[in-house]
Amino acid sequence: MQFIFNRCFLIEMKVLVNLFRCNIEHDVETPHGRIHCTMKGVPKGDRPVILTFHDIGLNHKTCWNTLFNHEDMSEIMQHFSVCHVDAPGQHEGANTFSTGYEYPSMDQLSETLPLVLKHFGLKSVIGMGIGAGAYILTRFALDYPNMVEGLLLININPCAEGWMDWAAHKVTQ
Repeated sequence: MQFIFNRCFLIEMKVLVNLFRCNIEHDVETPHGRIHCTMKGVPKGDRPVILTFHDIGLNHKTCWNTLFNHEDMSEIMQHFSVCHVDAPGQHEGANTFSTGYEYPSMDQLSETLPLVLKHFGLKSVIGMGIGAGAYILTRFALDYPNMVEGLLLININPCAEGWMDWAAHKVTQ
């Protein structure tokens, strides 16, 4: 097939795929339940992958999309792949839990992360977590320091009152 555009000849058409925009979703089976993960991009050699874990009541999209879709992040995203981890039942379209299901503790959720890394064939990660996700990644880093290159943690104190708790406390007094 040949196309002519202002004296330029297009002899062959190829589809170019931006591999970073590729979102591959996986469900990883663990002793503490099925963990839903979304891999953005293709891991590059020995470079660590950014592994995110969200806060309670969120999922990877509601927690991280604003940051990772920001234009200033495009330079970083050219060099790193991202593996978003959603806690059980938190991803979009998740089924409701069966009767009697016991939700894993934060420590148990941290124990699922080595299985996530193994599933994707990852040697090490840079962890990014907010709230409960920050605690889970800290626990993971303490238990498996050879799998963690670094951490970026926001609001790590799992016992701290959130602003809604603070406001409710003020109103009830």
